Amino acid sequence: IAREAAYAAAAAGGGELLCLALLVSGDEEAVSRIRDAECITIDGCPKLCAVKNVEATGGTVAKSIQVIDVLKNHRGAELGTATKLADAGWAVAHEIAQDINHCESEVK
Repeated sequence: IAREAAYAAAAAGGGELLCLALLVSGDEEAVSRIRDAECITIDGCPKLCAVKNVEATGGTVAKSIQVIDVLKNHRGAELGTATKLADAGWAVAHEIAQDINHCESEVK
């Protein structure tokens, strides 16, 4: 859901995407893009890897979206699987994307 939300936000003109694996591995280009930048993170699980790695790299988390918090409003929904979302899963992804695009004008 987090990945699809990021893709949907970007497709709607919402900012730039950065692969978390590049940041974690210390990729110079990824680190330079994050350092001193305001970022919107989407974490798919409670471990907050996106938040932690943006902060560790010198970026600022302007908004943190945790999928688990969004899912509280969709209890009992059939979301699908990690590899194939059901309609309800796509709806949650698009809800998150709209949230990102709504707040993006405030993030520089």
